[in-house]
Amino acid sequence: MKKIKNILVTDGNSRAALAVTRSLGSKGYNLFVGERVKPSLASRSKYCIDAVLYPDPVNEYGKFCHKIKEIIDILKIDLVIPVTDICIFPISNMVKDGVIKNITQLANDNTMKLAANKSELTKQAVELEIPVPLSHIIVSKNDIALQNLKIPYPVVVKPSRSRVMIDGKWIFTSVTYAGSHDELQSILEKTNSEVFPVILQERVRGKGIGAFYCYDKGRCVAKFLHRRIREKPPSGGVSVLRESVEIDPDIDRYSQTLLEKIKWHGVAMVEYKYDDEKDIPYFMEINGRFWGSLQLAIDAGVDFPNILVNIFQNIDVGDATNYKIGVKTRWLWGDIDLLLMLLIKSRSQLKLPDDYGPKWKVIANILKPFSKNQHYEVLSIKDIKPWFHESRQWISNLVK
Repeated sequence: MKKIKNILVTDGNSRAALAVTRSLGSKGYNLFVGERVKPSLASRSKYCIDAVLYPDPVNEYGKFCHKIKEIIDILKIDLVIPVTDICIFPISNMVKDGVIKNITQLANDNTMKLAANKSELTKQAVELEIPVPLSHIIVSKNDIALQNLKIPYPVVVKPSRSRVMIDGKWIFTSVTYAGSHDELQSILEKTNSEVFPVILQERVRGKGIGAFYCYDKGRCVAKFLHRRIREKPPSGGVSVLRESVEIDPDIDRYSQTLLEKIKWHGVAMVEYKYDDEKDIPYFMEINGRFWGSLQLAIDAGVDFPNILVNIFQNIDVGDATNYKIGVKTRWLWGDIDLLLMLLIKSRSQLKLPDDYGPKWKVIANILKPFSKNQHYEVLSIKDIKPWFHESRQWISNLVK
């Protein structure tokens, strides 16, 4: 049995990193939190032993890798938990190239890259008879042929990868929408050649669903599902209030079929858009990392960080697929952002769907400080400093 003591968590300003730090620090592990600046959200936790600095992995890839190796050696790190893609992929490459030994709980580098490639996953999903939106893949800039496109407008324009390495720097891509043939042609012609392949997809109108898993070398050991109650922006974005719900059997079957096909290991979020009219969940993508709403899963009884650490130590985690239904977790400052949006902007400016309901009802619910089975994500009386840190940042951004 491997015994670990010192753990490095990257991306300290993310809420997922805070959830990891609180979970594992409360169990007696020594948590070191890395970020480009300090203090960071997670490093302010009482469960953080020390904050460490590293160069910006977006603009200083080589220096970042060198510093990570140095941190591992000096602090005698037993396990590295990278939280976002900009740290995951450099560290995965370092393991593949033998720069550091494999002290991560990531899938192998090829599997990680496959999971991050939306066009390849779309093909895999089609082969596995998993529902995907009507799609067309543009392989390269020389392959922009739209005359026979059978996808109705507006068309979703989705780069295969969320981040692309160009000249030693990460370039962030984003999903856009084209309302006409001319607009689509213009978007594609302006797209950097390195970003291709690009997926053109039918726009699915419905709620986003994330199914969350932990795998031990291809075997599912934990799963979780939540529904989004409030999002910012309200037309669809990051969840600010969410609730644990029962696993949807179709979504679970599709997710596990795909994760087993690519021989997944570690944690993953499988995203869907649920078309209410057709009653079909359409597969969108896999994110091979911890997710922003991780704290809700922990609150409901599925402690994904601890499960991951136990797998690393060869401790049997059993079948961690049972959890409490109806548990809610609220991100307070995200909810306040939503409140300001609803107060300041009109329905048309917010692009609210017809079924969103009256704004005043949402505002009234936001103003309720407590509800049954509700937890707060960052705000914790037992570990208050991260919330003070986040509050100062929020106020500073508001003033700016």
